Formats: sequence, structure tokens, C-alpha cells
Amino acid sequence: MHDPATTTRALSEVGPRLRRLRTDRGLTLAALSEATGISRSTLSRLESGQRRPSLELLLPISQAHQIPLDELVGAPEVGDPRVRLRPRRVHGSTVVPLTTVPGPLQAFKMVLPARRSTPEPRTHEGYEWFYVLSGRVRLVLADHDVVLTAGEAAEFDTRLPHWFGTDGEGPAEILSLFGRQGERVHVRARPGKGGPRGH
Repeated sequence: MHDPATTTRALSEVGPRLRRLRTDRGLTLAALSEATGISRSTLSRLESGQRRPSLELLLPISQAHQIPLDELVGAPEVGDPRVRLRPRRVHGSTVVPLTTVPGPLQAFKMVLPARRSTPEPRTHEGYEWFYVLSGRVRLVLADHDVVLTAGEAAEFDTRLPHWFGTDGEGPAEILSLFGRQGERVHVRARPGKGGPRGH
């Protein structure tokens, strides 16, 4: 049977838990606000218990911290230093977030399936860098179409039409860094006068 007192007590514990989580990770309210799109005043009232937690508020916070929603509203595990990586499927690829805190750069490991695909270039704000761990990765970037192999890397402005996947010869694994506009990483292969380089 549902116990209103239990629910009230659980909700009252969410605010202090949110503040603990944010401060333990060295984040300011401003940084968390930028990562979630929630105003600093709302985050502050949520942490102090002046604002009732709701799914609309907790979901972007859990995504920013990259932890399950139930860890925000339930008792968190104590003393376990392991980062619990939770793979997810995105457009047929397996994506494992490697970054545990919000910030200008986010890191991922991606497993690209072995299949031939018709490139569908897209554009969006940001800057991307990836390093090929294994397999062969086809990168279509504006007018360039190149294949990178293990040990090679590429970086590009995501405002350019781009697409990447395997060349159909087998699966591939990459490490990917994605940042806001203006964030760049020094890499071995990058678009220049002659476009992305492959060796």
C-alpha cells in the first residue's frame, strides 16, 4: 500500500542528495545550469528543498551527471568507486559514455556495426574528434570521403555536413570526443587545405 509519508520523506532527501552530488564533482550551479538548461535559481531552490522535484527537472540533471534517475531519488551506493558505464544504442551503434561529469568536452567509446550504409550527412553545433581503435571507419565530410584505420584520427567542425560509419568490411571501434563550438583537440589527421588525411 502506498505510504504518503514515505513518499514525502523520499522527496525531501532529493535536494540534499543533488547538492552533494554536484559539490562532490566540483560543479558550480552555473556549470550545471549550462549543462541542463535549468536556471541557477531553480537548481538552488531544488537543492534547498524549496522546489518540489519533478521528472521534468530530474531527468536532465541525471543525464548531465550520467547516472540513472533512480540514484537521484533513491539511496545512492556508498563506498563503490567504480564508474558504472551503461551502453546505449544510437542509430544502430553501441555508445558507451566515458565522461561522468558535465563539461565542455564529452568522451564516448563507440562500436560501429559491420554494414554498408548510405551516408546521410548532417550538421549541428560543435566540434568532434575521434580515434580509430580497430576496424575501418569511413568518414564523409563535406566534399571529402576517406577511410581511416586503427591508429588514425580525425577532427572536424560539426557545422560541416558529416557522416561516419564502417566501410562494410567489418565492425569498428572508436574513441570520440565531442565539444562545444571552439573546443579543439590536437590530432594526427584533420581537415585542412586538402581535407582529412588518411595514411
